[in-house]
Amino acid sequence: MSENAGQAATPDFQQQLKRETRTAKSPNKEDKARTLSQEAWRRYKTNKRAVVALVLFFLIIATAIATIVIDMATNGRIFDERVISQQLHNRLAGPSLAHPMGLDEFGRDILLRVIWGIRYSLFMGALAITGSMFFGIVLGAISGYYKKVDNIIMRCVDILMAMPSVLLASAIVAALGPSQNNVIIAIGIAKVPGFARILRASVLTIKEQEFIEAARAMGASDFRIIVRYIIPNSLAPIIVHFTMGIANAILTIAILSFVGLGVQPPTPEWGAMLSTARMYIRDAWHITIMPGLAIMITILIINIIGDALRDALDPRMKA
Repeated sequence: MSENAGQAATPDFQQQLKRETRTAKSPNKEDKARTLSQEAWRRYKTNKRAVVALVLFFLIIATAIATIVIDMATNGRIFDERVISQQLHNRLAGPSLAHPMGLDEFGRDILLRVIWGIRYSLFMGALAITGSMFFGIVLGAISGYYKKVDNIIMRCVDILMAMPSVLLASAIVAALGPSQNNVIIAIGIAKVPGFARILRASVLTIKEQEFIEAARAMGASDFRIIVRYIIPNSLAPIIVHFTMGIANAILTIAILSFVGLGVQPPTPEWGAMLSTARMYIRDAWHITIMPGLAIMITILIINIIGDALRDALDPRMKA
């Protein structure tokens, strides 16, 4: 009986073995190895709040681009007639269906000025942080890789970090003169030390690993090792710091414009709008609340994205 049972069970066992073999040869897509970017995006998508923030951020960017396209298509006519043109007979009018955010002290539509102000705050902040990231990466890579110049570069970085970034940017703009280009330069210089320190720490960790030693043994130059191997493996903290830096730069631009060192009126920059509206805060609350909310919401969205990116790019996080 046992032999017959064993013979009867043999075909079932063989079929099960074949099924397991086929499964092992063709694994599911979820079981395949993911790249770093794919794994980071998978982790990012699990944070629903961050996904909503990313969608809103893209809408903000699209709105800023739309204002540029409109100005190009109309040769600046809408900007001149609706954004900066004064209508004093309607000054300080409250929110209405025709003007959802009301009118400012010169009778200008606050909603249009907030929308047109996106490109100044967002693009100036992004450009300033991009420049500071580039120079910070260069300084951090050289400092971390070459011990001879490490102490010199880091002491210069420490001097810059000893001063608050807003105060340093204010001093630079005061010396160069208030303008959009000088604000970008000032914020870029003030934010370089943060990127330099972050990359230096990554370089000190990565340069002693085995794959770097293998690259040296194969005759790779220092430039190739830094550009091809070290910097790409140090991008995760740089990306997070870049995202957070944009939010900080937008706030710094608003502060400089508020004190009269940034974008000058009648250009619709949020900080400049707050500066000119502060005298009417008791009589017309809306002309200060609306640009203030624009600053707060934009910075909040970018900070949510930055926090989610930090978690998504951290290999210790599992989702």
